[in-house]
Amino acid sequence: MARWLITGCSTGIGREIARAALEAGHSVVVTARRVESVADFTDEFGDRAVTVALDVTDKEQIAAAVRTATDAFGGIDVLVNNAGNGYLAAIEEGEDDQVRKLFDVNYFGVVDMIKATLPGMRARGAGHIVNISSMTGLVANPPNGYYSSTKFALEALTEALAQEVKPFGIKVTAIEPGAFRTDWAARSMWESATPISDYDDTVGSRKTMIKEFANHLPGDPRKAADAVLMVTGLDDPPLRLLLGRDVLKAVRDKLAAFSASIDEWASVTKDVEFPRG
Repeated sequence: MARWLITGCSTGIGREIARAALEAGHSVVVTARRVESVADFTDEFGDRAVTVALDVTDKEQIAAAVRTATDAFGGIDVLVNNAGNGYLAAIEEGEDDQVRKLFDVNYFGVVDMIKATLPGMRARGAGHIVNISSMTGLVANPPNGYYSSTKFALEALTEALAQEVKPFGIKVTAIEPGAFRTDWAARSMWESATPISDYDDTVGSRKTMIKEFANHLPGDPRKAADAVLMVTGLDDPPLRLLLGRDVLKAVRDKLAAFSASIDEWASVTKDVEFPRG
């Protein structure tokens, strides 16, 4: 059985991953900004569930969570970076402080969790880091431009990290959920407080659609959790795992369009070098 640390477990996919791991017999450090929101895990699973208050933008809390995992279980075998927030805004509407806060949670929080966990994994010569990314980390559309930017950055981090730590026996996977029925569009969603009316019919209408359909999305968070458990049990896990028919179609459409564009402009692409002697 493995020793897990999961961020953002109060609701949604993070909570389901924690439950699935515990039900499978693993030991889990279950974290949330409000630790009372995950207190029921200890009641149900006893000593195999240790609950910790964790805001991933607080380095002292990160260090404390890792120490707790070491004290309780002897280390961390699986780190799941799930904590995150959304932000709905046209690019022009983006508020500097909110955008920077978004990056602090969705990107730099992940970086700091990884930095705090990797020394132990390297020392043991094993481990698995799972970054919960998003369909919007592969395909960007309004009004998620800034949110997508955090996830695109997470994709690059994941891709480079996987190559860096492979020689140490450490695995890295990005999970790419499509539209799942969580509170991402409710409690975890931020929105620009400075809307611009010129965007009402484009960005604004998509904001409304996202909020209206939040409780009717097709993805089942428990099935996402089961997929994460499956991946962490593989000797050779994928670098990326897409979850949902919507993300599968969106990525295939993007790749087809990208490939066609590359072919269309290939002559310009190649005609930028000095003449070959």
